Amino acid sequence: MRSHKRKMIAPIVITVLFVLYLAVYFGFLAAMLPGIWKYILGIVPAGLAAVMIWVCVERIGEIRKGEEDDLGQY
Repeated sequence: MRSHKRKMIAPIVITVLFVLYLAVYFGFLAAMLPGIWKYILGIVPAGLAAVMIWVCVERIGEIRKGEEDDLGQY
């Protein structure tokens, strides 16, 4: 079981770093743009962050089931 917890660390760390990167990058970009472009630029990173979190949750589920090497299925 301890092995499973160690394998969950990398996907979680990568997801957190990616979401923070999106927030900072698009936040600075949106701060420089006027009007409706701020809202449009807010939708894109929110969608990307949601997909990244969803993939991370699926990966954690695979690790818990014991499917650590999902590439071996192909």
